[in-house]
Amino acid sequence: MGVRSSFPILSTRDLPRLESFYRDAFGAERTYAFEAGGRDVYVALSIGDSALGLGLDEDLRAEPLGAALWLYVDDVDAAYGQAIEAGATSIAEPDQMPWGERVAQVRDPGGFVVHLGAAAS
Repeated sequence: MGVRSSFPILSTRDLPRLESFYRDAFGAERTYAFEAGGRDVYVALSIGDSALGLGLDEDLRAEPLGAALWLYVDDVDAAYGQAIEAGATSIAEPDQMPWGERVAQVRDPGGFVVHLGAAAS
């Protein structure tokens, strides 16, 4: 048995809000949706060459812990600004890291930390 691919699934109480955030902030495109009870309960998104799942979980009692996303972007400053405009809150503004990458951190509307990075040139 070999693993062919993997992707994270973020659980949220507000699926439409989180999907809108990833669409508006990072250009995510919906590639699949599963509906139950007349509403979406799971959506798959494509972000660049990556995949991300969003699942409805109305029983979540607290912000997510222990998970974060890392997105490599072309322009950290522009992606950071777009994420803030789309509803993220700032954790760390764009800055040059000692290892050569430019990095910023935001928290998405569902509570997840999103690292934005640009590889060293």
